[in-house]
Amino acid sequence: MNIGKRLRDLREAKGLSQADIEKRSGLLRSYVSRVENGYTVPSLLTLEKFAKAVEVEPYQLLFEDRNFPKKFGPTLITTPFPSTSRIARVFGLSKKRVDRISRLVDSVQKGNQKLRRAG
Repeated sequence: MNIGKRLRDLREAKGLSQADIEKRSGLLRSYVSRVENGYTVPSLLTLEKFAKAVEVEPYQLLFEDRNFPKKFGPTLITTPFPSTSRIARVFGLSKKRVDRISRLVDSVQKGNQKLRRAG
């Protein structure tokens, strides 16, 4: 899924300009343009800003309705530790994106462990 194309499609469907997205999200119009044209990949935090600006749930920027998985249970991932390739295939993401998400989750878990020890 091309996030930039999806963002543009949603923005245009709502009759919004890139300047409107800039006002609603606080992101520069030039940045919005770079994302829409595939020159920049937004972070998860930035995806949330885009989603709020176009009034959709963040997952809707990642999945078109026809590609959205119907279930997130064991019918899709049946092993306790599936490979990144398997996760990427199931959720329609690139392996690189899954690796980034995995690193983010690991980082958050380590931060939570540090907070628990300190508390």
